[in-house]
Amino acid sequence: MHLLRFLPLLSFFFIGCNQTPDHAKLSSPGNCFSNSLVNDDTTGTETYTTGRGALLGTRFSSFEDLKSVIQIEYDSNIVFVRHCTNGREVVSVLETGTSQGDMAKAGNDGALWDRLLLLFSCPYAVINRNDLKRIYTLSRWRPDWLGEGDLAFFDMAKSSVGNINTPEMAFKNVRDSTEKGYLNSFNHITAQAFITSCFSEELADFIADSHERYRHPELITGKFTEAQITDLEEGPVDNYVDLINNEWGQELGKYLKEKYSIDRETNWTPELLANYLNDLQRYYSWAFQIGFEPFRPEDKEVLRFSNKINIVMKGRLNFNT
Repeated sequence: MHLLRFLPLLSFFFIGCNQTPDHAKLSSPGNCFSNSLVNDDTTGTETYTTGRGALLGTRFSSFEDLKSVIQIEYDSNIVFVRHCTNGREVVSVLETGTSQGDMAKAGNDGALWDRLLLLFSCPYAVINRNDLKRIYTLSRWRPDWLGEGDLAFFDMAKSSVGNINTPEMAFKNVRDSTEKGYLNSFNHITAQAFITSCFSEELADFIADSHERYRHPELITGKFTEAQITDLEEGPVDNYVDLINNEWGQELGKYLKEKYSIDRETNWTPELLANYLNDLQRYYSWAFQIGFEPFRPEDKEVLRFSNKINIVMKGRLNFNT
């Protein structure tokens, strides 16, 4: 008997994964009125410190400093993280549930018990296993499948950092040039935007949450050690910023999905990918008040990554095995 054939039925009996919609309200919702991602041209010290929309973890000197910009509310194994800026709000909801580690244990070479456990605890992950494999391939270097020089979401984010052409404005804070500066923020936003555009916001959110709850379960309870609180590189400052940037990435992904009519059958030409990446850079330019050199269709990384998206989404790789 093949258990997977019963997945559609099982999904009705198990909530699975404890996925609380991110539009769930906080007890103190605040006031955000605009529906525009880029809705003003104001500048100033506050904007430099916090950004508009997307956040840079390197701009915060402490956990208390971050909490002056975002709202965090813990409630019985669930945390709501809210960011309201320039009239627009995002809310990240993280709770206990299936983690990235659970899915890795139940992978193709996993023990039968681990696979059954995932089936019953999170049928959503099993039902969407082929898309999760596709996203994993886009998120990792796979030279064994796609040849030497294969690229991933990280490389697109790194290229955007390399495209910054106003270093005097971008790097007033030397920490912004480190891995936890623009690179980390761009990486989270880039990956979440692409996953949302190519698949769905729900799947993007599932992946983001399973990653965060695996690496840092304390984010859900707020029970941090003093060492964690003061660790600006890997502690709650870094990770709550990641949660917020994931949400901004999803918002951008929805916007660009509609703008370019992206679906599973989209042909990712170098022109489309360059336009998509330049729109992400326009958002970064607005959020952090910095300038960029544009991506061009003939750029090597654009040619390679557009080819990879097409192969993964509708090409020769078989994700049904």
